[in-house]
Amino acid sequence: MALKATIYKADVQIADMDRHYYQDHNLTLARHPSETDERMMIRLLAFAIHANEALTFTKGLFDTDEPDLWQKDLTGAIQLWIEVGQPDEKRIMKACGRSEQVIVYSYSATSHIWYKQIANKLERARNLTIINIPADASAQLEKLANRNMQLQCTIQDSQIYLTDGANTVLVERETFRGGR
Repeated sequence: MALKATIYKADVQIADMDRHYYQDHNLTLARHPSETDERMMIRLLAFAIHANEALTFTKGLFDTDEPDLWQKDLTGAIQLWIEVGQPDEKRIMKACGRSEQVIVYSYSATSHIWYKQIANKLERARNLTIINIPADASAQLEKLANRNMQLQCTIQDSQIYLTDGANTVLVERETFRGGR
């Protein structure tokens, strides 16, 4: 018998002063049985950073042909492809061929090693950005995981504050490659 996803609900108030985006989102996240709370919260963080009415969570780990999040235009063309973790270079290059923009959010203490190993293989990917979330910040984000979350996300001067009202996590991204 196959294991089923665990469903998480998140009400997220986003105030992104860098993009002038202010919106509340009621999100449903399906956490794959092999996914950790830490990885799920990085997916949620990636949503908050790029929040848009067209941005959606995909089947993710349930479907290897889809990213963790994507944004499509009205024709179905993929505008934004977001991966979480440390995908191999073949998956990244395939995504770069299918989407206008690809962003990878790595979050492990070994992210620097992973990036060094694949950096030269990604030279021709002009639409790729790789961002690292420091391990201490991702560990703090994991502590915010709850089946029913009420979160506020504030983004200003590239700093991200995510809070549940009792605990606040400051996330300062490290760009390995690309902009933003």
